[in-house]
Amino acid sequence: MQPSQFMRLPIASTPNVQPVSAVTQEKDYDNASVSVIIPVHDEVCSLPGLVDALTILLKSLDRPWEILVINDASTDGTVEALHDKEIRVISHPYNMGNGAAIKTGIRHALGKIVVMMDGDGQHNPHDIPRLISQIGLYDMVVGARSNGFKQHKTRTLANNIYNWLASYITNFRVRDLTSGFRVIKTHILKRYLYLLPNTFSYPTTLTLALLRSGHSLKYEAIETSTRLGRSKIRLFSDGIRFLVIIFKIATLFSPLKIFLPFSWLFFAMGVANYCYTYYMSYQFTSMSLLMFIAGFLFFLLGLISEQIAQLRLDRTEEKGVSEVQIR
Repeated sequence: MQPSQFMRLPIASTPNVQPVSAVTQEKDYDNASVSVIIPVHDEVCSLPGLVDALTILLKSLDRPWEILVINDASTDGTVEALHDKEIRVISHPYNMGNGAAIKTGIRHALGKIVVMMDGDGQHNPHDIPRLISQIGLYDMVVGARSNGFKQHKTRTLANNIYNWLASYITNFRVRDLTSGFRVIKTHILKRYLYLLPNTFSYPTTLTLALLRSGHSLKYEAIETSTRLGRSKIRLFSDGIRFLVIIFKIATLFSPLKIFLPFSWLFFAMGVANYCYTYYMSYQFTSMSLLMFIAGFLFFLLGLISEQIAQLRLDRTEEKGVSEVQIR
């Protein structure tokens, strides 16, 4: 493997504590170093061409860069096809999952900006400058597939459901929750590394975690190509996993968004049952009482969970500030 074109940047020993405007933050990332992370598993058909196009593009950006290919135990000769490329290859001893490969890449990334993209040929490297140009003002920029899943009606429906549910939880219009093509500031990304799962649902977790923590996000429309080879996403099992991840992150960052609808549901059922029994026999039944109690308990659980989530978030923010001061 030949060494990449990446260069380490000097790290100041004492940060200057000054008011920083959004314009200043954006300029700080104009020439920031870039790490491109590509998780792969048996992508020999598409990866060599993608790496060549990516290398040419990154050389034209006039900034430090590196390409990290995370080989998740490929068996089709993927690694052998990259022997003459200007990249860093990190291999897993066995297949650990797409999310695990992304996490490995994040741990080894040296750039100030991280670009995550798939190695199956769906993402166009020429979209990267447009995504990177938004970093600074925004903490993360995601490529939203404007032509995604048109040939798969079931997947389109599932994706729309995920987007709607995520938008409700975050109070932000989520246009493409599961897109794997995204650019993000490295120091923010590493703060949420422990939350990312080892599966394909890492984009879902990352999007929800950042939005619920108050970080800024922007969607940029992109066109995707037909992937080379067979998709590794299983619609049913991975679809259920995506839903579980959404509820998990919601209860972690904003529990009332989950508990409050159930509370109102049981209260409404209790009122409806009481109206029915009172009309039929002028009675207030134990079933109505049980529904009212269940609604009240869901509300209390939501309040307690909200307080716990806020305490955890405050401690996380304090830890992040302390790390910046130490550096």
